[in-house]
Formats: sequence, structure tokens, C-alpha cells
Amino acid sequence: MENWYVYMIRCRSGALYTGITTDVDRRFAEHQASGPRAARYLRGRGPLQLVLTMHAGNRGEALRLEHRIKRLPTAQKEILIQHPESLRDIVGAAKKDFSRTQGLKDDRAKS
Repeated sequence: MENWYVYMIRCRSGALYTGITTDVDRRFAEHQASGPRAARYLRGRGPLQLVLTMHAGNRGEALRLEHRIKRLPTAQKEILIQHPESLRDIVGAAKKDFSRTQGLKDDRAKS
């Protein structure tokens, strides 16, 4: 199993940025430096605050989780930041919506 992480950063304006990496500390430092490896969205939006880090498994799982989180309304992202244990409930609902709109199978048992 690979060690990929999903992280969220809060900008000075309060906006949230979600990304994935294998090294959260290194990636956050890159964003803070606003150099060529920083996300363009974050350049000039500091100070930045790392508000959430979650282990996501392999790269594919991290990408799927990142996509689901990015689709969440801001209010649900704030709940996720305050209560990371709610990930299954919050992303599960997004996963159901994602499955319906993209034609993917929902991996939860159907009754």
C-alpha cells in the first residue's frame, strides 16, 4: 500500500484548496514558498494554513477522494475539517452523487 494523502489548505481569504501528495510537509512548504512547484491558485493568497490531512491509500484512491471533497459544498468541507471522522458520512453522500452522475457502481452493499 502506498502512502498518499489528501490535504486541505485555507487561504487568507478563507477559501479552501484541496490536493494530494505523498509528503504533506514538503508539499505545504512548496505552496508557502509560492515557487514554480506551488499550485497557481495558491500563489499570492497567503498566509496559508494547513487545516486537514488524511491518509488516502494509493494514488488512485487519493485522486478519487480529492475529487469527492472538491465537489462538496463549503459547509460540508468545514464540518470535515472540524470532524475528520465524519469523512465516511460526508464523502459517502458525495460518492453516491458521483456514482449516479458518472455511471460508476457504488461499492456499498445494496439491500
